Amino acid sequence: MDYKPRGMHFEDFQPGTEVVTQGRTITEADIVNFAGVTGDFNAIHVDAEFSKTTPFGERIAHGLLGLSVGTGLIMQSGMLDGTVIAFTGLEWKFKNPIKIGDTIRMIVGVKQTKAMKALGGGIVVVNARVLNQRDQVTQEGELTLLIKSRP
Repeated sequence: MDYKPRGMHFEDFQPGTEVVTQGRTITEADIVNFAGVTGDFNAIHVDAEFSKTTPFGERIAHGLLGLSVGTGLIMQSGMLDGTVIAFTGLEWKFKNPIKIGDTIRMIVGVKQTKAMKALGGGIVVVNARVLNQRDQVTQEGELTLLIKSRP
């Protein structure tokens, strides 16, 4: 039996369609591992004593860690499983910090679509928001994706 992708095809994306992902709690291990992978050991992320002197009063997650986890949550939702061809663009704002212990989720709403038959699908632009457990927007922006058409 062959694997059948469960992702949405280009034709399934209609402006106004919205998907909410499951949540994921950000841990100290996530921050330490992200710092190690990226080389970003900024004190606000890895130095508890320094972080006490900042407006946040504690360590916070890297902004790009929040974006990375958010896009991972989209993938885990299945909506792009086997149908995304490429991630082609990003416009992003960091609104509020993500702290150790915050549980984040992503809300994705289709903004516009454009068929690109020569590329085997079409461009889908989505508005995306990363929210914490208090429903505060921590990050938001637009993601542009190239999605396969139905066979």
